Amino acid sequence: MTKAHFHYRIRRLHRWLGVLIGIQFLAWTLGGLYFSWSDMDEVHGDFEKAAAPLLPASADYLSPSILLDSLRQTKEVDSLLELRLVSILGRPNWLVTYFPKGHERHHKKLRLADALTGSLRPPLSEAEAVQVAKEGYAGKGEVQNVEYLTQTSSHHEYREQPLPAYAVSFGDGRRSTVYVAAEMGTVQKIRNRPWRRFDFLWMLHTMDYSSRDNITNWLLRAFSIFGLMTVASGFTLFFVSRRR
Repeated sequence: MTKAHFHYRIRRLHRWLGVLIGIQFLAWTLGGLYFSWSDMDEVHGDFEKAAAPLLPASADYLSPSILLDSLRQTKEVDSLLELRLVSILGRPNWLVTYFPKGHERHHKKLRLADALTGSLRPPLSEAEAVQVAKEGYAGKGEVQNVEYLTQTSSHHEYREQPLPAYAVSFGDGRRSTVYVAAEMGTVQKIRNRPWRRFDFLWMLHTMDYSSRDNITNWLLRAFSIFGLMTVASGFTLFFVSRRR
């Protein structure tokens, strides 16, 4: 292979690699700029989430064993995962997370019981969920829309979170949506416009166009290798084509 032909092959390889990954390099750069110049607390909506209400220590709480006895009578409890005290609309409730009999460990269930009376509590109604969202939302704006979610796609902003849930949208400048888990009675996430921009750029950054959060997918690995090849061909082209 002559020197001129070698230069031609390197230039051709570098040009086509640049075309192939140039757009992705631009997406990586734009995403990196947005990530580095953004306040993550603002993006995640943490400042819009009101502090969780405190429960009085003087209250006469019933033992959670009463809740467990009620669940045992249904003959559906196999094992417990978590048991904690939560406040729902100013009233304490026991929240138990358990695995039912005859199911795999990923099939967990939730149940609430009033911590003062011991009675089992049904999931939140829409009116209760709206009130919980208002109490858990520290921003400004009136409720614009309420949606009941029983399933979400891999691209939904509430993906991989407890369902069913109520999506309570507020009419503020950030288009904030408060997600309240119906069976837990608590605010799970607050999503807003900056977070949605972040989520979209994160998808482009990770090149995970199916679930958005997998940073070890093969497409990203392949383009990383192509990026190294582009840089290597550029350095090679510089050294082999420079004048003495």
